[in-house]
Amino acid sequence: MEIAFIFAKELAQAGLVITSGFAAGIDAASHKGAVADAGKTIAVMGTGLNQIYPAYHANLAQKILGSGGVLLSEFPLEAKGAIWHFPLRNRIISGLSMGALVVEATVRSGSLITARLANEQGREVFAIPGSIYNPQARGCHHLIRQGAKLVEQPADILEELRGFAGLLQPKILDAKNFQEKNKLDREHRKLLDCIGFEITTIDVLVMRTSWPVQQISTMLLELELQEFIKSVAGGYIRAGS
Repeated sequence: MEIAFIFAKELAQAGLVITSGFAAGIDAASHKGAVADAGKTIAVMGTGLNQIYPAYHANLAQKILGSGGVLLSEFPLEAKGAIWHFPLRNRIISGLSMGALVVEATVRSGSLITARLANEQGREVFAIPGSIYNPQARGCHHLIRQGAKLVEQPADILEELRGFAGLLQPKILDAKNFQEKNKLDREHRKLLDCIGFEITTIDVLVMRTSWPVQQISTMLLELELQEFIKSVAGGYIRAGS
């Protein structure tokens, strides 16, 4: 959800309108990222416009409208969400878009339906890779094997959309990596290479580097301050590229 938020925020800053499905999780994070800096977003709902679902998205709906975005539904105003509504509305999400980005998905995810529809509609398909141990990343890996563009930072998407450069903000097109990183010395780079995108404990880092705990702890703090890694319950994970 953090990645979805950041991508949506930066792409909205570049002048793109973020389209998603208004569901809990990555959909909501995408809408929130878009409106975080007064960007625009389209929420394609699986219910009627008078039936906000989930109900706690009422504030999010107001923020979307307040930033110049749109709530969109093909269902009657009072229609409640039926199971079949949600995959049906995916064709509208992809059809409205220049491209579809899959942030995370299992191999049986509804997001893959959206990706298939986007491909059939002649849209670009993008996917963010994840850990090989994470079942939530397997859908993205499947898409990449099928030819979706592997995406690591918002600039990767903007590069593919240069044909629409008139719609985009030049300062973002020429921008930055996903996060600007300071150069690391050899030892810090070695330690960083020992930290995965799954939780890595200090004990594991001691085993992988053969360095004393005190040295590793100091270097971990330095890497965290530079936003290469994040401290989480049980250890550390990569924060970006």
